[in-house]
Amino acid sequence: MEDLQQRAQRIAAKRSSMWVYRSVRRTIMVVLYPYFRVRRRGTEHLDIAGPVIVAPVHRSNLDTPLLSGMSRRRLRALSKESLFANRYFGAFLAALGAFPVRRGAADREAMREAIKMLEAGEQVVVFPEGTRQSGPRVETVFDGVSYLASRTGAAVVPVGIAGTEAAMGAGVRLPRPVRVAMAAAEPLRPPEARMTRPQMSQFSELVRERLQSAFNEAQTLAD
Repeated sequence: MEDLQQRAQRIAAKRSSMWVYRSVRRTIMVVLYPYFRVRRRGTEHLDIAGPVIVAPVHRSNLDTPLLSGMSRRRLRALSKESLFANRYFGAFLAALGAFPVRRGAADREAMREAIKMLEAGEQVVVFPEGTRQSGPRVETVFDGVSYLASRTGAAVVPVGIAGTEAAMGAGVRLPRPVRVAMAAAEPLRPPEARMTRPQMSQFSELVRERLQSAFNEAQTLAD
């Protein structure tokens, strides 16, 4: 029997999925961007060739949809497995480029799929902080981004997103019309050689610093 991961990848590979993605992206740009009076900076850092790990802060469920307007390329995003439980909604998410990951566990299958996508030259969204956080500081990032960059040679683009927590934080159902701003930092290139664990930790700290800088820029842009 086809599992959720296999089904998601099969749907995402269809030509019709790109049509769905572009249509939804266009709707987001026309409806949500004016509603949140979105400001963007650094979009050129995402419109680059080759594999890219988009590494944003995570403060709201709005983050991933709004990120689609930062790049003209399709974004593939890790999404919690429970969202794919409904067959039809799961198929819609897969058409948008999402693929399931088990939260709170080391999901090797999801990581393998992310590696395949990056090796194929795609853009993959990975939240360095893991789950949603709160506040203006980037306290800790995990080594998942560093691991994927080391395995694939993908560039890492940190993205600060300000305003989404105030617009639709945890427990909020209807988004408030708060200004949102996004700022993408210059791409970080991993070392050519495979990183050791200590090197991955160092690279993760660099990602954290650049992510905080981009977050600060977004917060200034949102004022």
